[in-house]
This record gives sequence, structure tokens and C-alpha cells, in this order.
Amino acid sequence: MRRPFAVLLAAVLAIGLAACTTPGSTAAPGSTTGAPDDCPAASAALASLDLAADVRAVQGQSSACLPSTAIDPVADDTAPALPVTVTDSEGRSVTVDDVSRILPIDISGTISSTVFALGLGDRVVGRDSSTDFPGTEDLPVVTKAGHTLNAEAILELAPTVVLTDTTIGPKEVRQQLRDAGIAVVVISGERRLDTTGELVTEIATALGVPSRGQALSERLDARLQTALAEIADVVPVDPTDRARMLFLYVRGSANVYYIFGEDSGADSLIDAVGGVDVAGEIGWQGMKPMTAEALVAAAPDVLVMMTDGLESVGGVDGLIERIPAVAQTPAGAHRRVIDMADTAVLSFGPRSADVVLAIARALYAPESSR
Repeated sequence: MRRPFAVLLAAVLAIGLAACTTPGSTAAPGSTTGAPDDCPAASAALASLDLAADVRAVQGQSSACLPSTAIDPVADDTAPALPVTVTDSEGRSVTVDDVSRILPIDISGTISSTVFALGLGDRVVGRDSSTDFPGTEDLPVVTKAGHTLNAEAILELAPTVVLTDTTIGPKEVRQQLRDAGIAVVVISGERRLDTTGELVTEIATALGVPSRGQALSERLDARLQTALAEIADVVPVDPTDRARMLFLYVRGSANVYYIFGEDSGADSLIDAVGGVDVAGEIGWQGMKPMTAEALVAAAPDVLVMMTDGLESVGGVDGLIERIPAVAQTPAGAHRRVIDMADTAVLSFGPRSADVVLAIARALYAPESSR
């Protein structure tokens, strides 16, 4: 049985983030190498770019970046139909009768971006430290030590409904909020390309805007299918010519090195861009501490990493120095790393299609992402 993505991701990120954040810290919008201004070709069609002749032989680092970090709300402006009673992902029956002050919080900023995409951004009263898209800059951050809920900060905002998942906690704070009379809806923590529609439906239902949810799900699915079709046109026909890819999560300051394997969410990204998920080849399930043996056995051509994680080890040079086994892989020999902003790469929400295309551009047209 698949372990909940939220539990796995929270456990991994908590270890790394604890050593690289300070109370009250926030992610600075546009601070990573994946900022739109750094990628003038971020909106270009893949086929129009200078494609690599051999995707497995490309050398050097490239950054996957979004054409825009803005969230585009749906046109549907149907008013919320309340009250609504839902059974959340933890089996609790929750009645929501007021969505005038919404607090969406998780470890990736996905819930908040979905609320904004549903056209309810003007009702959001606070944010987590991963929410950094336009329109959220002035919202107070309610997480401390990176991704830990601050009960006092939340109660000061007087939210009428809190949308969260188990990637962020502690659970005692969620109970404290319930005891204070706040409707707390725990959303499913499954984050994959194929669960985006379910995520949207859960959130839209809890906020009493099911028609907006349907409109958003249909739009996101259409955009994703268009993106996948665009990528399919440049994927090598022969499977042996396709890039062998591995998602590596690192936090140098905490000496945290993890491989994200099957059912981690990273595998769905690799599949979407037409790569070969080498973690799956060696039977790597979920998110587990990296071993040199596993890395060498996987023999990736390309490492996919979070931008801040790569920077935490001093870039590609530092990565190879800290993890000598990297040098024993084709990716290490070619210094081939694709990095993407921490708040984007595994967000799986309104920007899923853009995320997939960004990684595809960095993979197949690396010169456009340098």
C-alpha cells in the first residue's frame, strides 16, 4: 500500500529544513536561480528551441524555471454555498460555515495556490513560508522554523477556516485550533500529477465552490495534456536514448542526502518529461537516505534537485566533493544537474503543466535554461 506522500515529504523536509531556517524566516520571491528573469526562453515552445542532439550526453547545469509565478484564477465567480460538511482526509466530519477568512497552509504552498486559482485569494489572511507568488507578499507568515505551525500567529489572524495537510504540524496545533472553534480541514497529502484534480475537488468542496473546482480541474487537465503532447514530440523514440534521471534531495548544512523514488511524486515528474526513473529500476520506494551503492547502481545521466538544496552544498562542484559517488555516475562525469526552485518543483497544483514544461526545457534544450 502506498504510504501517504504528505507523511514522507514532511519527514524528509523537516530534517533538512530544521538546520537551514530560522524562526520567522520566509522564502524570498525570485531569490533562486529559477526566477523567470533568468530564463528568457521559459515561455517558448519546446520545438522552437535548440534541442540537444543526445540528451544523455549533455554536459553542465541548467535551471528549470516557470514563465511566471503568478496564479491565474478561474473565470467562474459563483458565490460559496454554505454551510458545507465534509469528511476530511483524517476521517473527521468538519462543517464549514464561513470562508471569509481562509488560511491555507502546507509545506509546498500548493493549497494556497489552489485557493487563489479558485478565485478566493482576496479571502486569504495568512500564508506558509513556501507561498511566495504575486499577491501574497504582504500576508503574514504563520510558520516558524521554516514549516512548523505557530498557534499564536494563527489565532491572531482569526481565520474562519484552515485548510492544511499532514506535511505541516505539529498535530497538537491543529487540535488547538479546533478547540478554539476554527474549522480545520485536513486535505489529502498525495501530491502527484495524477492527483491534482482530486486536490482541487477537495479544496473547492470544503470552501463551498464546487463549480469553480470543476472549472479549475478541467483547465488544469487541458493544460497538462497540452504540455505532455508538446513534450512527447521531442522525447527520443528509442527508450535507450532517453535520459536516465534521479531526484536527489540534499541539505548540506544538515548533512541530509535523500533519493526520491517510486511514489514520492518525483517519479511522476520524470515520467512526464519522458525520462527513465532510475530509482524505480533499483527498486527504490518513497524517500530514503541516499547510499553510495544505490547512487552508483542507478547510474543516472541527470540529477534533478531543488535549487536551494544544490546551493546548500556549494553547487555542482560542492555536490561532487561532498558525495564522491556522484563522480562515479554519468551525471557526475558530465556535471549534469537540473535544478528548480524549492517552492515549485514538487508543488503539483495550478502550476503543474508549467513545472513539467520547465523541466522538459532544461532537459531537452539546456542552452535555453543557462
